[in-house]
Amino acid sequence: MEDLGGYPTKSSNPRAKRLTVLLSMTVGVGCLFLLQTQLVKPRKPEDFYSFEVKDAKGRTVSLEKYRGKASLVVNVASYCEKTEANYQALQELHRELGTSHFNVLAFPCGQFGDTETGTSREIEHLAKSNYGTTFPFFSKIRIMGSEAEPAFKFLTDSVKKIPKWNFWKFLVNPEGKVVRFWRADEPVESVRQEATALVRDIILKKRVEL
Repeated sequence: MEDLGGYPTKSSNPRAKRLTVLLSMTVGVGCLFLLQTQLVKPRKPEDFYSFEVKDAKGRTVSLEKYRGKASLVVNVASYCEKTEANYQALQELHRELGTSHFNVLAFPCGQFGDTETGTSREIEHLAKSNYGTTFPFFSKIRIMGSEAEPAFKFLTDSVKKIPKWNFWKFLVNPEGKVVRFWRADEPVESVRQEATALVRDIILKKRVEL
């Protein structure tokens, strides 16, 4: 309603004014919360090298340090019928292809009976002292179930297979994508051929870029 001067009269309903202010504040707080949520929302890892894991000493390690190289990721065990043969073959491969372009990355797992009962440091020490391994060992993990290590789960999700036993092998390319996997009973020679070919491609690509 307007007065005689032709100007609108001020609202005579204080309750409506309070409701309007309260509504404006609620909307403002909601927008601010939504903005903050989007800003702090963690980025979902897009490849294997985007993850962080624990080393055998319990320290956080970024797998980013292996980006640009080929990696053979293996779920290992100390007391398995395949332990000696696999550790010897993996160490030979790690030494032959060299850490400049390739690494074996060992993840101990104790989910297959009593084949891995020690602590992470005990596992690493046993492998080094008994089999002369020099490739990196990480903290003992779970690879199955709700507590599966996220980095390893990325590998199993990529191939849509979960290891049924120790020493499954996942070949990861320089971009952090799984290019092939091998079950425990598959010949190491096949692993060698694929890993060597991938390393050769890495070397050739670097030469072209120079």
